[in-house]
Amino acid sequence: MTGRPMQTYHGSCHCGAVTFEIDTDFPELTTCDCSICRRKNALMVKVHESHFRLLSGADALTEYRFHTMTARHFFCRTCGIYPFHRKRVTPDHFGINVFCLDGFDPAAIPVRRTVGAGMP
Repeated sequence: MTGRPMQTYHGSCHCGAVTFEIDTDFPELTTCDCSICRRKNALMVKVHESHFRLLSGADALTEYRFHTMTARHFFCRTCGIYPFHRKRVTPDHFGINVFCLDGFDPAAIPVRRTVGAGMP
């Protein structure tokens, strides 16, 4: 437990076509060294699917899969922003791009670097 209370955060892509909300207490943030995460420079929080709600824009999302075709990376078709992905190792969780959360400042939350490039 982080000592921070569980809260609801709202997020969106840049153009606002995709909106969502999550419930989290931000136990940590993660980065990943896989080829796609390095390129999109994402800072993520992991949330269980029961704590994620897509509010609008399902039709505005496009999906990208690579390598094992397990992780599902979602992007807005209009503005190209990556708001979240369905995780490979824990497919019942989402990795949320915290830079898409309204008014969120990640400065005080520890960041763990994860290894994606070395995964088989």
